[in-house]
This record gives sequence, structure tokens and C-alpha cells, in this order.
Amino acid sequence: MFTLFNERGYRPVEFSNVLYRPIDSELRLHAERNDAIRVRVVEPDEVDLWAETASAGWSEFTEVAEFLRELNQVVADSKSVSFLAELEGQPVGTGSLTIAGDVALLAGASTVPSARRQGAQFALLEGRLRYAAKQGCTTGMMVASPGSSSQRNAERHGFRIAYTRTKWHLKQEQKGS
Repeated sequence: MFTLFNERGYRPVEFSNVLYRPIDSELRLHAERNDAIRVRVVEPDEVDLWAETASAGWSEFTEVAEFLRELNQVVADSKSVSFLAELEGQPVGTGSLTIAGDVALLAGASTVPSARRQGAQFALLEGRLRYAAKQGCTTGMMVASPGSSSQRNAERHGFRIAYTRTKWHLKQEQKGS
């Protein structure tokens, strides 16, 4: 299959694992909690705060910082539900959730570098799944890079790989060819 795609001018540009887990209203993930972290749904007037916090969580990718800032503004304004994690009242992490039928798609997870390894992503994961269960969702879904810390974290909390997807890009013809 890869040979055929390459012969037709396509090249793989991304591999990712799609993960899922069942959820219900009794959901409680098993891990140590940081009681200083609070997760909540972002209010309509906090779109800029969410976008800035999300961008700060991806700040090490400086080559795409402006793109991420603009993208995060769109995400926060979309039909998805945006979540903010706060540590002692300060925004430290973000996540989003989109519901389709009874499936909750978790995305947009980021933590500002200075607040990493303090439980924000765990709190965001559990908070979004509990919110989804209250909305009638029975399945949580997320996408992660194969072998990444995001995938390992998801698997520790009951997610399993449904499949690995490949994104393809058609190579552009060189000018003068």
C-alpha cells in the first residue's frame, strides 16, 4: 500500500493513534490528585484567556506560535466546550471537548511549561470525561502520537488504541519539471 501511494505522488506526513474508552456517570479515574487544581468550563468572555493559556502550553514550538495562537482563538470560539485548569487561581492548562452523539472527542490539551508535572492534565482528562458523561456520552475518544507521553497517560487511565491512522500529502510538482 505504501509503495502504491508513493508511486502516485503521496507521502505520509503524520501517524497517530486513535484511542477510546467507555465512560459513564460514575467515572472516577484512579490516580493521585492535586487538590490545588480546579478544572472548569470557560465562560464566553474568557476566550482570549483560554487561547493565550493554550498557546503558552505549546510555547516550545516557536516556529508555529502565531499560527497556534490564531488556531486556539478559533477553537475557543467553536462549538466545542473549552476547559481551563487553574492552579491556585492561575490558569495553567487547557483542553477542549466536542460531542457527537454519545461520543466525546477530547482535544487541545496543553499545560504551561512552569506548571507541568503537577496534575493539570490528569484533572483536565477526568473533568472533561465527567462533563461528557453528564451530557449522555458513553465513549471518550482522543488522538495521540504513537508512543508519546499523551498516549501512555491515556492508556494509564483506561484508553485503548482503536486504530493507527496515517495522514497523507500529495507532493507538489516542481516548477520547471
